[in-house]
Amino acid sequence: MPVKLRLARAGSKKRPYYHIVAADVRAPRDGRFIEQLGSWNPMLPKDAQRVTLNEERIKHWLSNGATPTDRVLRFLDQAGIVNRPARSNPTKGLPGKKAQEREAERKQREEEAAAAAAEAANAPAEEAAAE
Repeated sequence: MPVKLRLARAGSKKRPYYHIVAADVRAPRDGRFIEQLGSWNPMLPKDAQRVTLNEERIKHWLSNGATPTDRVLRFLDQAGIVNRPARSNPTKGLPGKKAQEREAERKQREEEAAAAAAEAANAPAEEAAAE
């Protein structure tokens, strides 16, 4: 049975509160879980104690092959339990394919317009020189 350390949402509407749980990957997000390992209250200010962790049980689950989700891995990295490797995605900030195509078309139209304007500016001078 594959186990994940993940967040289970609790709290009321517009006031989220999350439990950090060990759960079977097939269980629903807020459904059945094996064990509660901590909590996260994102409504608290950043300088307050927002995350609480049961380090002993988390280490137990990690040693038994549980994999944390990305958000839980961030919490574990901040607590010094697990090292989260830095990620590098140099293409993240680039626009998508459609936006790149639109930008290329816009630049091509600008170049054509600039060429036409330059040609129109040169044409009267040539006509005046011919006379």
